[in-house]
Amino acid sequence: MLYRLRGAGYQAHLVGGGVRDLLLGREPKDFDIATDARPEQVKAVFRNCRLIGRRFRLAHVHFGREIIEVATFRSMQDLEAGGERAFDNGMLLRDNVYGTIEEDALRRDFTVNALYYNIDDFSVIDYAGGLKDLSEGVLRLLGDPEIRFREDPVRMLRAVRFAAKLGFRLHPSCEALLGPSAALLESVPAARLFDEVLKLFMGGTAVQAFEKLRHYNLFAQLFPGTDEALAHEEHDFPVTFVVKGLHNTDLRIREGKPVTPAFLFAVLLWEPVRKLAEEAVAAGEPPSLAMQTAASEVLSRQIQCTSVPKRFSLPMREIWQLQHRFDTRVGKRVKRLLAHPRFRAAYDFLLLRAEAGEADPDSARWWSEIQDADAEAQSDLLQREGGNSGRRRRRRRRRSSAPERSEG
Repeated sequence: MLYRLRGAGYQAHLVGGGVRDLLLGREPKDFDIATDARPEQVKAVFRNCRLIGRRFRLAHVHFGREIIEVATFRSMQDLEAGGERAFDNGMLLRDNVYGTIEEDALRRDFTVNALYYNIDDFSVIDYAGGLKDLSEGVLRLLGDPEIRFREDPVRMLRAVRFAAKLGFRLHPSCEALLGPSAALLESVPAARLFDEVLKLFMGGTAVQAFEKLRHYNLFAQLFPGTDEALAHEEHDFPVTFVVKGLHNTDLRIREGKPVTPAFLFAVLLWEPVRKLAEEAVAAGEPPSLAMQTAASEVLSRQIQCTSVPKRFSLPMREIWQLQHRFDTRVGKRVKRLLAHPRFRAAYDFLLLRAEAGEADPDSARWWSEIQDADAEAQSDLLQREGGNSGRRRRRRRRRSSAPERSEG
């Protein structure tokens, strides 16, 4: 692609995270290209190109299932009224003002992401001191942090994500403003914040990202109900539960196993749901109805901050709804639960609860045995239960670890 754009008379360089990761000896997740060709000109060069975006006009060049993003060099200069750059209370809404490669480098977010690979002489072009910061392990924001965060508050989440992913320390000028600027995230659309949450927690460093988000008071902007619940720990629960869930996600990603946002959000929102449901049960409401009501209330609040598409919220609610059914171990009820299409995910969730000390480890072990047993062994397990359908008392202290989860 680079040579093709060059052959058409345009500048073209690899830029951003791909260059950064290559210099760090990491495998890049993807590659982006920066060019002086306008989006329409890129489309004229590549027939397999599609233009997207309103705020940032981009060209996506498709190669089968792979997409290479091509962005035109952008300017740092503001246009007069009537131009293509638009702000709302300092937040950048639209930015299609084109410029030179030098200007493009200085309008990027972090110095380590403002590196360009030049195919003419196989060199790295650095206008912002990114190579020095890369060697020192520093994440430095380009420009005035206060202005840059106001232009796009999501840069705060990106700062946390990159710091967690790369193991870099935040430059003091950036770090000092994260907490005081956290409320700016309220102006970001909930759908965009949902995408950012997936990037934060499904990149293999979810635990580190979670700890940094809480440290800088950013987690409260994304999950206010959960943050409030985490402030009232009981024997390290519920923080332990969330951390174990995120650690499990990190392990699965590193091992190349599938993960689903439904399970992730079920973990992140469980504590406020559990507390509401327990209060309703204490007031005399049946467990199933109490869980339904609690789930609806928590979700209605959560989508004001980060949207949760129905393709994820529905299985998430099923995972929660099945939890109280693990307390009953009577013949037909057990078999119906084992046959439920969401059983495996709900069982994995039960194991997490047991490991964190919020559910009975004996119950987790029993369900581990019966699901893998043949018909005769299942019958023996059920007989040993002696028809005991009473709910077992929930425990709050750690016990021996439960079997390996599959996060169905």
